[in-house]
Amino acid sequence: MNSDPLLGTGGIIFVGLYLFSLIGIGMAGRMARKENTLSDFYLAGRGMGVFVLFLTLYATQYSGNTMIGFAGKAYRGGYQSLVMVIFMSSIIGAYFLFAPKLFRLSKKHGFITTGDFIHHRFKNTVLTIIIVIISIFALGNYILTNLKAIGYIVVAATGGRVGFAQGIILLSLIMVIYETLGGMRSVAWTDVIQGVLLLVGVILIFIVIQVEYGGMVTSAEIIKSQNPEFFNPPNWTEKRLWISTIGLAFFGISVYPHAIQRIYAAKDEHTLKRSLQIMVFMPLITTMFMMIVGWVGLAQFPNLDRQGSEQITILMLQDIGYRIPAMGMMIVLFLSAAIAAIMSTVDSALLAISAMVTKDLYGRLQPGKSQRELIRIGKIFSWVIMGLAVLLAIKLPQTIWRLMEIKLELLCQIAPAIFLGLHLKRLSSRAVLYGVIIGTIVAVIITLHPLLPAKPLGIHAGIWGLLINVVVLVVFQLRIHK
Repeated sequence: MNSDPLLGTGGIIFVGLYLFSLIGIGMAGRMARKENTLSDFYLAGRGMGVFVLFLTLYATQYSGNTMIGFAGKAYRGGYQSLVMVIFMSSIIGAYFLFAPKLFRLSKKHGFITTGDFIHHRFKNTVLTIIIVIISIFALGNYILTNLKAIGYIVVAATGGRVGFAQGIILLSLIMVIYETLGGMRSVAWTDVIQGVLLLVGVILIFIVIQVEYGGMVTSAEIIKSQNPEFFNPPNWTEKRLWISTIGLAFFGISVYPHAIQRIYAAKDEHTLKRSLQIMVFMPLITTMFMMIVGWVGLAQFPNLDRQGSEQITILMLQDIGYRIPAMGMMIVLFLSAAIAAIMSTVDSALLAISAMVTKDLYGRLQPGKSQRELIRIGKIFSWVIMGLAVLLAIKLPQTIWRLMEIKLELLCQIAPAIFLGLHLKRLSSRAVLYGVIIGTIVAVIITLHPLLPAKPLGIHAGIWGLLINVVVLVVFQLRIHK
């Protein structure tokens, strides 16, 4: 990649001021707290309106994976990666199946975490702890994908003057400061700014690419001449992979613990439903636009290796900067949007991990602790977790997309406990427990075993695990109720 910086001195100052203003928002969130309780710190007092709830859901769901990873996936997969739009749309469909009922229960029983619902519904401590541990591990992985993306962006923005590791450390420090200052309230307020930046940035780069590179028609002609195989109809294995990928989103992303916290934080059920209705349109405006960035990048910069394809968005921005020097402000806005998208995801995941470690693990071992003490412990955990995530993000070599898949393989295993637990009153906790354990083992074995393909028969390890999970659940459910 060219080492010339994407941002000039003015652009770097603009981004720097924006980043450090987030600490001010964290302080404002701290001053706005109404009481020193877990509900106030982790759920912003359960008072989010439509505007804030929609933007915090949007900024959280569309992250560094969208701005960097999705474009790279489109570059490698060609037009078959169009399935990613359906992938993101399926998540909203899943929310409508369980979110309203879960919200009503959370309001009635005061849930803070996913673990609170699991424990309330099944009264099984082992099941609760296993689901919490799976969730924490998956969210830790989620943080890694986004920290890697932010490292690439900082290097490109500064031309390498700020290194990959230095960029990750600096922005992680800012995030953990404002998150521990104001909790969910600070996170949601920063998400409002980050969500607006993300939407503006994606639309801007889409328009510029359409004008400068001739859009999809010109790119399709170039790709067809260079890589005609990208136009071949999918075979049966690829079709199964499409369905499997949609399943990962439907059952995996929809049960993100930080998304569930936002369900709990809605002001009322009408607010929740209205926010989700607006979210229905975001895959077309966001995912589709970033897919087009990847496809146009494939036409303009063919034959990149896997690592190079991960940075196709950055390459496109550099090329636009050379072609149209006056577009410097657009580049500043897009990079600000990309950084904002990543930060809004990382801070949300970090807050969710902090809540689960504090309330579901530490709080069960130390039941006599006050809420004030639990909040203090949660803040300490946030710093420790972020420190570990930064270290691993710098050291681990996996691509952003592969790290995202691994996270979803695991999260799929907790979906039956939520989807079926909400709607089947006689569902046994033991049946769910055995299903989760065996499904997770299957998913992990397929993912890690060197002699097995990563996607047997074109189906993700997590979907195989989920299928086994449900079969085991049904078998034990029938035996228990014979």
